[in-house]
Amino acid sequence: MTDNSIQLDLPLISPEIDDANDSCLTDLTEKLLQHKGIFRAHIKEGQPLRLCIHYDPNMISLAEVERTAKETGAQFTQRYRHQRIPFTTPLSADAAQILQQSLESMPGMLHASINAAAGLAFVAYDSTKLDHAAIEKCMRDAGYTPTSTEHNEQHEQEHNHGSAPAFLPHAIQEIWTYALVAVAGIAFLVGWLGETFFGLNENIALVLYLVSYAAGSYDIATHAVPGLFKGKLDTDILMLAAAIGAALLGEWAEGAFLLFLFSLGHAGEHYALDHARNAVNALADIMPDTAKVRRDDKIIETSIDQIAIGDVVIVPAGERVPVDGEVIAGISAVDQSPITGESAAVSKKEGDEVFAGTINQEATLDVKTTRLSKDNTLSRVMEMVANAQNQQSPTQQFTQKFTRRLVPAILLLVVLTIILPPIFGWMELHKSFYTAMLLLVAASPCALAIGTPAAILSGIAQAARNGVLIKGGVHLENMGGIQVMVFDKTGTLTEGQFKLTDIVPLNDYSDDHLLSIAAAVEQQSSHPVASAVVTAAQQQNLTLPQVSALENIPGKGVISILDEQSVLVGSIKLFREASWYRRNQELEQIISRLESEGKTTMLVSLGEQMIGILAVADTPRPGIRKTLENLRSMGIKRLVMLTGDNSKVANQIGKLVGVTDVNAELLPEDKLLAINKLKDAYGTVAMTGDGVNDAPALATATVGIAMGGAGTAVALETADIALMADDLEKLPFAVGLSRSAKRIIMQNLAISMGVIFMLIIAALTQSLELTGTVIVHEGSTIAVVLNALRLLRYK
Repeated sequence: MTDNSIQLDLPLISPEIDDANDSCLTDLTEKLLQHKGIFRAHIKEGQPLRLCIHYDPNMISLAEVERTAKETGAQFTQRYRHQRIPFTTPLSADAAQILQQSLESMPGMLHASINAAAGLAFVAYDSTKLDHAAIEKCMRDAGYTPTSTEHNEQHEQEHNHGSAPAFLPHAIQEIWTYALVAVAGIAFLVGWLGETFFGLNENIALVLYLVSYAAGSYDIATHAVPGLFKGKLDTDILMLAAAIGAALLGEWAEGAFLLFLFSLGHAGEHYALDHARNAVNALADIMPDTAKVRRDDKIIETSIDQIAIGDVVIVPAGERVPVDGEVIAGISAVDQSPITGESAAVSKKEGDEVFAGTINQEATLDVKTTRLSKDNTLSRVMEMVANAQNQQSPTQQFTQKFTRRLVPAILLLVVLTIILPPIFGWMELHKSFYTAMLLLVAASPCALAIGTPAAILSGIAQAARNGVLIKGGVHLENMGGIQVMVFDKTGTLTEGQFKLTDIVPLNDYSDDHLLSIAAAVEQQSSHPVASAVVTAAQQQNLTLPQVSALENIPGKGVISILDEQSVLVGSIKLFREASWYRRNQELEQIISRLESEGKTTMLVSLGEQMIGILAVADTPRPGIRKTLENLRSMGIKRLVMLTGDNSKVANQIGKLVGVTDVNAELLPEDKLLAINKLKDAYGTVAMTGDGVNDAPALATATVGIAMGGAGTAVALETADIALMADDLEKLPFAVGLSRSAKRIIMQNLAISMGVIFMLIIAALTQSLELTGTVIVHEGSTIAVVLNALRLLRYK
């Protein structure tokens, strides 16, 4: 059997799937295997994901394989739906685990994930067995209010108020949560003060305590109790059980105080998390709803959704640019900080690119639309920030698994604490029951459940506000532990704009003749070095001969045909592989001299005759040395430059920019090998490139960092982290923010775990009363959230 294979970008086959571990992919590959002639189908990781199909060309043609894959993908996408559903966040963020379990148990649900801190549900389901309405009903039954559509996400979140009854006036719904906390606190305080100091009747005091119970437990019960009836255990149930236990012991005041503090703590947690969510939602606020469009010599105002590619949009001074596009008239300064984080405005003139959401500062610009509103840079950033909230960090995965096992263990320990001491005569039932209630409060892992997602949400939000797009908590954590950073040279450490510096003709060729032949070949290439040669020929108005059949030799050069003779343009390595080439000492001395000056050389031959040498030079990016020094001062041990350039040029550039190591004369596969060696030696490695030519290396590194995310979709899609501006100035910020996030995550883990174990010991030894236990417990929850919110102020 003949084995041919084809690789297709998965987004073209099934655009909704962007995770190699998505369970839906198994069904997709199995369906492809049902077609005759296709005997293997699998997913190759990378950016983007690729569907690799192995087939027998004697049984099925390549064209038919492509058509089959696209048709199967279309049918698959139509059947298997992937959706992100915003919802009003409950006061207990960790209670979202009940919702996740409820969704996962629905027939036809393939995958469900809940980010309580962000208020987002991510679901994948079989539309033949399950529909969106049923999912929303499940969410409502669990006490969550899903929004009607993603488009109205922000609007809906502003007008839904958690568990507030719908019949209440809007003004009361706005303050419902805080009103309940106030009622719980006032009822408890009046009852306790009256009973303790003013001789209040016990029955009246009991009524006040019951009011406090009802108000303090309302929001908890609306989310936790429905889950309990479905067999789902939530940490809030532990607190509710402790309050009920206090009531059974006759300690109504302590139970009321417990619920008041618990509801107060969760209200504070909810309020604090709103700050982090608002930092993400603020991205949507900078997108204009309408734009002024020139049509038929008239300027009309229309919705941005109605703007087509090619439409000319008028952007007056002082207004936000409503579209991604190209300036076709006008000169102005544009504040790009909302997208790229650049502190200074950027001058824009005819031919320059502008982005939706940026601010035109000086004069009116005419902008030709190049992307639809749903595809512009800001929309892509918002989409990726939302998706990033679904990707859990290693610490978050650990805490979820730990919490899932801890709650049943706590309940078992509570039962044993109630039963065993009285049986063995260690303590009376009344006392053992009270100890069990202490344990319920002490071991409730609220702080553990919310500490890490709150830090991740805050870190991603602050990064996005400063022009750094981090695609998930795992990348935020990984970046915080990086010790080695690898950089591509051309276009990353250097400006990537080569200029022709030297023309050395040989064998009676003139400068112009040599340059015209080289430019004729290089105009077929997109390499920056080729662009420098072509630009030089254009500036001299040279007429270029007709060439054909360009062949690219990776890392060495190109071969073309002129007048039925081969033309070679490239490094000395390209010529050493040619059978006719004989080593020429004088020639290699010229090359050595030029390269010692930091220039890149290209030899040019026609037929079997060497006709000359061209040299180009690239310059380091302004301020790059200071940026790398900042990284060194932050504790990055090694800064490694990878390049295909010869070692002399590479070392010269390396000295100028301040890297610690230079790896030169590398082919693309050599870059991957270099990164793998560094990973073996140091564990984690970050790779920074332009996101176009460096895609394999970016995918191989622990953390791939692409530059210029605002200007190219490839950069946004390729890397784990994208610097929206085309420079490295934000790299120390990204490293510092990630390290701060990792420290805060570890701090929150230590605080929450430490408090749990301390309170468990205090409960077993009865060294702390129920009231004190509640105060410490709720204090730790608020502490970890406030600690996480410090990331929103990171500079």
